[in-house]
Amino acid sequence: MQVLGTSVTIPYDTRRGNFNRAYFEKQVSLRRTHAQPLQQKFLPVLKPGLSLSPSLLRDKSFVCKASPVISWVDENVLKKLKPYAELSRIGAYGPAVRLHSWPAFWSIMLATKPGTIPDLKLFGLYYVMSFIIFTSGCVSNDLADIKYDSKVERCKTRPLVSGEITPVQGWLFWAFLISLLIPLVLQLNKLCIALAAVEQVLWLAYPLMKRVTYWTPAFLGLVQSWGATLGWAAVKGNLNDVHIFLPVHIAGICWTMVYETIYAHQDKNEDKEAGVKSIALLFGDSSRTWLLGFATICIGSLMFAGYNANMGWPFYLSMIPAYGHLLWQTYAVDLSNGLDCYMKFRTTKWFGAIVMAGMVLGRIVY
Repeated sequence: MQVLGTSVTIPYDTRRGNFNRAYFEKQVSLRRTHAQPLQQKFLPVLKPGLSLSPSLLRDKSFVCKASPVISWVDENVLKKLKPYAELSRIGAYGPAVRLHSWPAFWSIMLATKPGTIPDLKLFGLYYVMSFIIFTSGCVSNDLADIKYDSKVERCKTRPLVSGEITPVQGWLFWAFLISLLIPLVLQLNKLCIALAAVEQVLWLAYPLMKRVTYWTPAFLGLVQSWGATLGWAAVKGNLNDVHIFLPVHIAGICWTMVYETIYAHQDKNEDKEAGVKSIALLFGDSSRTWLLGFATICIGSLMFAGYNANMGWPFYLSMIPAYGHLLWQTYAVDLSNGLDCYMKFRTTKWFGAIVMAGMVLGRIVY
């Protein structure tokens, strides 16, 4: 493969209507600086999410300029440890951990008295916990999905599928991560410790849901949003105010349904062949209608929780751009283009940030 000014041929997946994302994620970073027809002097430089025009296609491939990508893992992790870094998705740590952290942060803000500053130490503690919970969840998920991942194109390079890590090594690594989580959880109250234990059981059960139900993202939402309950318990020490933390948990589940349904559409053809029960296959052409419904329930639940917690007017104002972001994801995504689904999924973190900013301002102005 030649790069930097010369051509790179990348496989084009005719079934999914886009180029092979697993290939460019592993090999090259595609960045757009200009686009000109192939017959002119410069080849086009493409980035993930751009549609391919017929003029760019050559049989079942297309040609572009590209530059090699050096990831954080490649630069900072020892060679022998790289498979474990890939298994735990440390390279995707920031965005993914934020998805897991936001529901807990929302509940902590709602549990904070109006006009007061929340416990910043609790935010930091839960963020570190989220990192370990997320990484251990990725490990257990891949361990349960070795057979299925071998049939999905973008998953074939994962360490367990490629044989870089054995299942025994994978489980030992999972146990190591859990051992790091225990001393952090012990700093919380007894109720939080019990809730954290339940969350780990749910994480272990999550991969099995793909075998029995199409509604796996709903179960993932239950787990991903578990912090909404745990965060409230960490501040209050009880679960008495169900009318506040439960709507946040419901909002988190619906939010997860939005971004996981979009994410699922990139693998729907492989999932069908592998026999995986995918929500994208269940919703099919009605996916946008379902996404709109989940987005609306999500915003409504957050507003209900904010009202019960006496949030100030800036919080309700923030629901406008928050809802707008979900609507943009719903109607701008090309569900027939797996790469575009992935790129829209990557913008999910901004929704959590918008809601959080509204809650902070809603506590200051009350």
